[in-house]
Amino acid sequence: MSIPDEHKLIEARDFKYCPWCGSRLESRRLDGVMRSACPSCEYIWYKNPIPATGAIIVDDNRVLLVKRKYPPKVGDWCIPAGFMEYDESPVECCKREVKEETGLDIKIERLFWNYKAGDDPRSIVVLILYLASVIDGDLLPGDDALETKYFDLERLPSNIAFSAHRRAIKDLKKYLEDGELPRENEP
Repeated sequence: MSIPDEHKLIEARDFKYCPWCGSRLESRRLDGVMRSACPSCEYIWYKNPIPATGAIIVDDNRVLLVKRKYPPKVGDWCIPAGFMEYDESPVECCKREVKEETGLDIKIERLFWNYKAGDDPRSIVVLILYLASVIDGDLLPGDDALETKYFDLERLPSNIAFSAHRRAIKDLKKYLEDGELPRENEP
């Protein structure tokens, strides 16, 4: 399978030059943190995590997962999720990503939890997950999925792509046992 250019993996890099005026950035301690700043126009590069959202969809003690089509982690399984667009709300992103990856329209039931992950080479990610139910559509792999499948929570694939997804599935199992939503759970 050939990977289209727009899906080739680009690892996170630091700016060397100001995106506003083109001057070389300098390291400065600002707000107690070393940051890249422009000596000419005073631009400060705040290296922030990227927000992503996704949906935990459970049917008869089975969770819906998608097999990744593009890097990173091609062929690994994950919760249907993706990065937010600039003009989207987290809920809009979640619905769009689920539709794109699975063909399903969903209803957001409630916020499940949020997770920080550092094992995506593109960026640090803040993943916001919702509990959702299917309201329409046909389960088919979409634009960046090789396969979509419900897995019994006791027979999950061993290759879950990202640490945040693994933690979320662990939290989901506990939630389905005791009804308590996750609490602070940083590793």
